[in-house]
Amino acid sequence: MNCNIPKILKNYLDYLSTIQERANSTVKGYKLDLIMLFKFLKNEDNMDNNIDISDIDKEFIRNIELEDLYSFLAFTKINKHNNAFTRARKVATIKSFFKYCQTKIKILDENVSLELETPKLPKKQVAYLSLGESEKLLKSICGRNKERDFCIITLFLNCGLRLNELCNIKLEDIRNDILVVRGKGDKDRTIYLNESCIKAIKEYMPNRKNVKNTYLFISERGNPICKRSVQTIVKNNIKAAGLDAHKYSTHKLRHTSATLLYKYGKVDIRSLQQILGHENISTTTIYTHVDDESIRNAIKSNPLNK
Repeated sequence: MNCNIPKILKNYLDYLSTIQERANSTVKGYKLDLIMLFKFLKNEDNMDNNIDISDIDKEFIRNIELEDLYSFLAFTKINKHNNAFTRARKVATIKSFFKYCQTKIKILDENVSLELETPKLPKKQVAYLSLGESEKLLKSICGRNKERDFCIITLFLNCGLRLNELCNIKLEDIRNDILVVRGKGDKDRTIYLNESCIKAIKEYMPNRKNVKNTYLFISERGNPICKRSVQTIVKNNIKAAGLDAHKYSTHKLRHTSATLLYKYGKVDIRSLQQILGHENISTTTIYTHVDDESIRNAIKSNPLNK
């Protein structure tokens, strides 16, 4: 979607980036959503990449009605085959932009997006490794970069890190049993390393001697490891452990860490929110699921069972 974006959109994206300090990936997502919206509103009968939206101005925004927004969401579902989660993100984008237009640059007397409903989302089943599968994965790690790969997967499983967070760890971020992680929105949080993590890091460190950069995890050429490489490392080791590489990924290891902490570590939901770096606690609640065996035992424990 390469086009000359209108000034009002550019200013909004600058606001997201500089004032709200949103992540680059978030800003890019909002940009693409709004470009699609504007192209649809300009010519809903001929949606192609050649539609010029550079002339969209304040008056155009003022004339957008609620029915236009519902038509756009219908278009994304029917023509673009967007699922409920993707459409919900577009609703969030639209609401954010209209709020900016009303409260920040004050070009709207009425915010029609306030009446825009979020699509009903199906309840997602969180995929995660069981305790036994996690142990099997760790025991199966081998190869010439065994210490590095073991350390990577150990940190994923014990600390609940995001992929980007793991790749960006620097040596100065580790102080004894404390790891300072820079999460979404460049927000720092502290994670306490357990003995397994400390041991894995200690055993890996000799492998990165004579390396000039300060990133913890490096490639065989001594460069900071990239996200794609970490994804490949995790995928290959999941395969080697006899697990489903299509079902599990780096993010599923984060799910696993959160689930094991909640289930076996008896971590309360607020502490889990802090560990995972969730801004909204509602995001954390997806990890409070219990497996079928727990449900079975709970039913058996009912005093009326006797």
